[in-house]
Amino acid sequence: MKDNNALGIQYLQEGKYEEALAAFSKEIEENPENAVAYVNFGNVLSAVGELEKAMKFFERALEKDDAIGTAHYGLGNVYYQLEKWNEAKDQFELAMKKGVNDSDIFFMLGMTLLQFEQPKLALPYFQRAVELKPEDAEARFQYGLCLAGLGLIKEATAEFEVVVEEDSMHADAYYNLGVAYAYQENREKALENLDKALDVQADHMLAAHAKKILTEEN
Repeated sequence: MKDNNALGIQYLQEGKYEEALAAFSKEIEENPENAVAYVNFGNVLSAVGELEKAMKFFERALEKDDAIGTAHYGLGNVYYQLEKWNEAKDQFELAMKKGVNDSDIFFMLGMTLLQFEQPKLALPYFQRAVELKPEDAEARFQYGLCLAGLGLIKEATAEFEVVVEEDSMHADAYYNLGVAYAYQENREKALENLDKALDVQADHMLAAHAKKILTEEN
């Protein structure tokens, strides 16, 4: 017999939000001092867009146990969704200090730093996210974008190549790969990838524009 927390997490992963809320609610009722149950309840509320309510549960979790890093991570996500970048950054950093160090937190901190237009600061966080979870195509894509933004075109190209290997439907990665090859004066490879971007997403304006420029050059 699974405990309510484990049951709630299973429901959350399956997208059964009502059942997840019921399980975590029962856990809170039976173990009102269990900070983890409040975090989990907050995570479900956050997933269904009840951001203000979610915040209250993360804050309640911290009242029960101020060392619980996942509550700070949850708060960081809420602030990120509310576009309160400074608050998000503070919460993610607190979560790290309190022991949360999986790929997701590095990814989210990187995404938050990008909002301050600081790709140089974001870069090591995306790099770490990719090291911890090599199959995370989105983290690798953002890592590639940071590299490209810093003028490290060959390094960015290598990352975008891995992204499209992992996710053959990633139109933006094909587009950026096309641009990266154009920078390296490899017109054939550039057009090949821009075409792939347009195959995946016919209305990809940037890819269409880049292709037009490249085909008009000759």
